[in-house]
Formats: sequence, C-alpha cells, structure tokens
Amino acid sequence: MADWYVDDRCTNCDVARQLAPELIGEEGGKSRILRQPSDEAETRRLHAAVFACHTRSIRPASGQPDPALDPFPMALDDGVLVCGHNSQHTAGANSYLLRRPSGTVMMIDTPRWSPGLAERYVAATGPVTDVLLTHRDHAAHGRRYADHFGARLWIHEGDLDAAPDADQVIRGLDPVEIGEGVTAHPLPGHTRGSVLYLADDQYCFSGDSFYWSRTTDDLEVAESVTWYSIEELAASLARTAGQLRFEWVLPGHGDRQRRDVGEMSRRLHALAGRTALLRPRPIDFTALRW
Repeated sequence: MADWYVDDRCTNCDVARQLAPELIGEEGGKSRILRQPSDEAETRRLHAAVFACHTRSIRPASGQPDPALDPFPMALDDGVLVCGHNSQHTAGANSYLLRRPSGTVMMIDTPRWSPGLAERYVAATGPVTDVLLTHRDHAAHGRRYADHFGARLWIHEGDLDAAPDADQVIRGLDPVEIGEGVTAHPLPGHTRGSVLYLADDQYCFSGDSFYWSRTTDDLEVAESVTWYSIEELAASLARTAGQLRFEWVLPGHGDRQRRDVGEMSRRLHALAGRTALLRPRPIDFTALRW
C-alpha cells in the first residue's frame, strides 16, 4: 500500500479534509496525513481528496494516484453533485452541478478548466444550460465553461469587471428568479457583487458569504477574509435571512452541511445577529475557523 503524504504546496484550503476527515487533518496551518487508508472505502475517500485538491498536494510516495478512482462529479444527493478538480485560479473553491427537472443542469462556480472535464460533466449529468458565478473570486473559468456548454454565464453587476462578457447580469439587491425553482439573492459583503443561489427551497449555494464550520459546528461568515465590507455582509444577512429556506448549505470555501429547514433558518438568523456585532479587521487567512 502506498505511503501517502501532503507536499509543501498545500494552501490549507480545507477541501481535502472535507472529503476525508478521518485520514487528513490540519497541523501548523497545513493539511497532513493522519494515517494511511486501511481499506478500499478509505482509499476511495482519499482519492476524492486527491482529485479535488487544487495544488495536487496529496501524493503517494511512489507511483501515481489511480485515475480510475477519480469519483467526480460526485453526487451529494439526487439533486446536486460536487465537481471536484478545484482550481488554483479560484483559490481552491468548490463548485457544483445542480440537476433540474427538465433533465438539464446548472453549474455553480467552476472547477479547473479542461475540455475533458467539461465533457465528463455533461456525460454524467446532461446538458448544462447556465453557469452561475457567486462572485468575482470564482469567475476565472466561467466564460470557457459557458462557451463549451453553449450556456449562459451569470454574475452580479457589482463584480461585473471580473466577467465583463457575462450573458446575464444580476442588478440591485432584489431576488431574481433565473430559472424554475432557482433564485439569485444578491448578498454584498464578501465582495461588492456576491450572490447566493437558492434552489427548490433545499439547496443554498452560498459562495463565500457563509459556510459550515466543523470547528464551531455552526454556520459562520469568513470575517477575516471579507474583502468588501463586513457591515454590508451583516446588512445583507439581516435583509435575506427571512427569505431563505434550505436544507443544504453548499459554499465555495468551508464545509457543506445538511440540516432540516427549520434548524437552518434558526441558525441563519443567529448568524445574522452575530455578524451584526462584527467590525472590520485586517485580512488574515490564518484566522479562518474551518
């Protein structure tokens, strides 16, 4: 069995630990292998981390990861798949595929660009009609994926300079229905043009506006990497918390979690209250509570 390790390119993005938490932990601001996989199931979970890692930092001491064990796109449930193959150009953000009743799919944010990956996603899920960008930090590959799919590219006007050739521009602060069962909610704060996408009163694609923290076992905002305004983020959460009903929180950075709608609503209202007490602080990646 290969001796796996994490090389020094790791940026502590947390993605690998989300996928194989029993095998990969955090030490000194980096991921490290806690122990080697002991069976086939653990080997598969480790490979999911391998093929999601944006720096390809999880490696066997000899040989190569087994491409046959690349699980992506990987289903979370019947409605959403994780793309994997995270990109260095989006700081290693997670991206997702949202199935629609028509048999089509929406992509939320993007994995690393590859024509082969694009074809793989279509083969697994069906035609992609829309590429939804949550904010500027995740815009790097949006146009290439949209053009490959023949899909519409969406972004908010506040971050339009990151995707000036977007096909659809979300404007203002009011929710916008962008497809059957799918609504864009402008949520300025992390960036001026941050948006979350709500689907079917079940899935909340929150971008970098909030995420699930394993450290606190709760919804959290990334206050130490809020580029635009923590006060604006607090106002956004206060404005929208009562409008959002979802079971899954599916962020770009930070962990995913599923809870019942009522519990998520209570936690989101509490998060809005906590965020209102925060004040601006210097950017500090090391302060994130994964």
